[in-house]
Amino acid sequence: MGVSTTSPDRGVRLVTVDHPPVNALPVRGWYELADALRAAGRDPGVRCVVLAAAGRGFNAGVDIKEIQRDTGHGALLGANRGCYEAFAAVYECEVPVVAAVHGFCLGGGIGLVGNADAIVASDDATFGLPELDRGALGAATHLARLVPQHLMRALYYTSRTATAAELHAHGSVWKVVPRAGLMAAALELAGEIARKDGTLIRLAKAAINGIDPVDVRRSYRFEQGFTFEANLGGVADRVRDAFGREERP
Repeated sequence: MGVSTTSPDRGVRLVTVDHPPVNALPVRGWYELADALRAAGRDPGVRCVVLAAAGRGFNAGVDIKEIQRDTGHGALLGANRGCYEAFAAVYECEVPVVAAVHGFCLGGGIGLVGNADAIVASDDATFGLPELDRGALGAATHLARLVPQHLMRALYYTSRTATAAELHAHGSVWKVVPRAGLMAAALELAGEIARKDGTLIRLAKAAINGIDPVDVRRSYRFEQGFTFEANLGGVADRVRDAFGREERP
């Protein structure tokens, strides 16, 4: 369990998250993921990174139970900072990052794939931000990189999800494949990228990041301020507690 790295093909580093039951990461998990991504980008032999997950779905966001168990704000602050680091590690990775998404991609998962360079998804993948149902805010910055502005707002306000096919239609998902073929499709794209000159591909990543119209790091940090305000005001606790009761059998 945790975060593991392998090298399935020349020039390709595979980073896999495995945190049962739903890949909802605790504070430590977000930092481990960030460290793995940054290490992969620093390796001169790596030209592309594939970010994938084991289990039922790609990512279910932060471990809400960890926050609920904390009587103070330490876990919340840790989750905020951990997510910030992991999302930034995807974006700032020195080589392109291909996200291989299956099942659910929610909350923090949107932060990861929204900062990726390309997305390959299985046909059962769904994407969304249930933040308002979880007493949180954030990652609209990253959802806005996946869908048009008004759709982003509607998805955010309703906590609804979009399918891989819908995101493919908007151009944000490179390819949709059956789940059994997901890793092969992601590695195929990563392998094509990895065949480029290593120095040039790193320059290309830096250049493309440099022309982004929105500074994703500052934009997400701005959102996080409202998450903390919701917690200080007590509304986040009320919503999270209600969510916890709904989850109990």
